[in-house]
This record gives sequence, structure tokens and C-alpha cells, in this order.
Amino acid sequence: MDKNEVEEKYFKGRGSQINTSNKFLKNKYVTEHDEVLDEPLLSDEKTQVFLEHPKKIVNIIKSPDLMGMYSMNPYQGCEHGCIYCYARNTHEYWGYSAGLDFERKIIAKPNAAEVLAKQFMNKNWVVAPIMFSGNTDCYQPLERKMKITRQMLEVVVKFRHPVSMITKNSLILRDIDLLQELAKYNLVHVMVSITSLREELRLKMEPRTATAKNRLKVIRELNNAGIPTGVMTAPIIPGLNSDEIPQLIEAAADHGADTAGYTIVRLNGAIGELFKDWIYKNFPDRAEKVLHHIQEVHGGTLSDSRFGTRMSGEGKMAQSIKQLFKMAVKKHLSGRVRAPYDLTAFRRPGEVKQMELF
Repeated sequence: MDKNEVEEKYFKGRGSQINTSNKFLKNKYVTEHDEVLDEPLLSDEKTQVFLEHPKKIVNIIKSPDLMGMYSMNPYQGCEHGCIYCYARNTHEYWGYSAGLDFERKIIAKPNAAEVLAKQFMNKNWVVAPIMFSGNTDCYQPLERKMKITRQMLEVVVKFRHPVSMITKNSLILRDIDLLQELAKYNLVHVMVSITSLREELRLKMEPRTATAKNRLKVIRELNNAGIPTGVMTAPIIPGLNSDEIPQLIEAAADHGADTAGYTIVRLNGAIGELFKDWIYKNFPDRAEKVLHHIQEVHGGTLSDSRFGTRMSGEGKMAQSIKQLFKMAVKKHLSGRVRAPYDLTAFRRPGEVKQMELF
């Protein structure tokens, strides 16, 4: 396929360019003989929104890599379109593809705040930090209209429950009033995800996200407002953005970040096929090298489900990335700390705590 053909078939503003088959479905569409089709099987459709009304919104994280936390997701699927997103595979449980469907068929949960309040009122509820965006970004474009995340934050403030948030969208600044209220009681930690300072790479890898410049602005404004905010340089993709680690952490530190984290990319399930298609179309000159590097840090495979190593990788290259990260953190973030969560602040409306009697 020559350059003109690639450009003709490329869906601008989308990360994935194909719909991978869903392993849970018996039948699938194929384009092996697209010359006989009257029109293309795939088109650049507008985003569709489907409503789901769950009975439970908070889930216990059972992974040994993230023990002692809950997660909650007001949306399934994400219009941000990040090509590497591990959450793509979960879209198959809804009967969709992890590819274009993940970005174009978004499932929203409008009753999430109501369900959250009911779970908090349960007498058996055990207080522990809840992660917003444990799966998909709670501040993706649809949130501007639906405001489900804000409604959930209002419940969190009411109950004084600890939460953590991770996003790559500047829309979080809309809710700075609620985050400040939580910060008064040491009940919120925020991480802003920044994968690259190179705008050309961001546009291809995460097409509908905020620019790195705007994400750095988010870090500055949240920290200036007294909200503990750090940077998540994730995922690190060897040979694509791994060289940017020092610059990413330095820029975040200059904007007030109090901590930093990272993970190494892993291409489980359908994401391997999606990523391969994407990188050959966007970076044909280095596609083989990047794929080889990813295999190198995951024991010879693109996927990795092993607890303990799946997010940090193994081998010389993974160790080199780890050292580069640690050196950058030591140089730019040394001495910065954030207060731990106060798990004792939780209250149910109408309850009078014993200490309030004195």
C-alpha cells in the first residue's frame, strides 16, 4: 500500500484504524475481498452514546499490583482514542470491537452518582481509596455534556470519601471547587497522564486528548489550588517515547508536580493487532524496532499478564528505563511529598460522630 492509499483510508482523529474481531462473538465481518463491496465496510462514523444503568458502580481491585483500592468508571469506551489503551479489551464484553468501536461506541452510566451513594450508605462499606478512571478516562469529551463524573464527585464530597483521579483531559479543572473541598481533608490525589511532549506524536497516539502544554497547565493549577497532583508518564513505549522520560518529569516538576509514576506498555489481547496496524501506518521506518523492544521487555512477547512484571517489564531494557526514571525523579522531585489519605474523615449524612459531641 503506497502513501496515498494509506492517507485515503486513514481515519483522522481516531487512534485505531480497524475493528478487530471480538473473541466472544461467533460471527465476524471481514474485508478479505473489499473489491466486491459496494461501499467501504468501515467508515468514519460519528460517536454513538449508549446508556447503561448498573446496580453497582464501585469495584474491588483484585490485582496484586494495585491492592487495597476500589475503582469506578462512569463510562465504558473512550473517545480519546489512545492506541495503546489496555481498557480496549473490556469493550468486547459489551459485544463490540476493541478497535474503532471502543472510540465510537461509548457506554455512559447516568445513574452512577445515585448508585455510589447507596453503596456508601451500606453499613458494611469499608473505606478505602477509590480510583476514578481505573479503566477509561472519567474526563473524556462526553463528560463535558453529561457531567456524570462531577455528580459522583459531589457524592464523594458529601460522604468525605477518599479518591484518586488520573486523566489526560484539562476538563478536570472544571471541578476544582470539589477537589479543593476534598483536599481540605486529605481525601484526594490526582495524577495527570503525559506520554509525550512532542505534539506530532501525541496527535497520532492519543488523537482526542489535551495537548501536553494544557496537561502541564492542569498540574500547575491543581497544585496551586492545594490539590496534590503528580505526573504519570505512562505508558513508556521503548523506542517511541522512552527517550522523553527526563524531559517529561522535569516539565511536570517545573509546573508543581509532587510525584511521578510510570508503566511500560503491554499489548494484551486485541491491542497487539491494533498497535501493529497503527505503528506500521504511522511509523513504518521504526515499526519493527519498536515492536522488538516491546517484546524484549516482556519475555519475548507483546503481551504480559504476569503480576509483578507486567507493568514494569523485565530485562536490560526495562532496567535501563527504570534507572532513567529514578534518576529523573531524584533530580527534579526530590524532597516533594504528599499527605496520605485520611480514612477517618468518612461520614454518612445524618450521622453524628462521637467527637462532634465535645
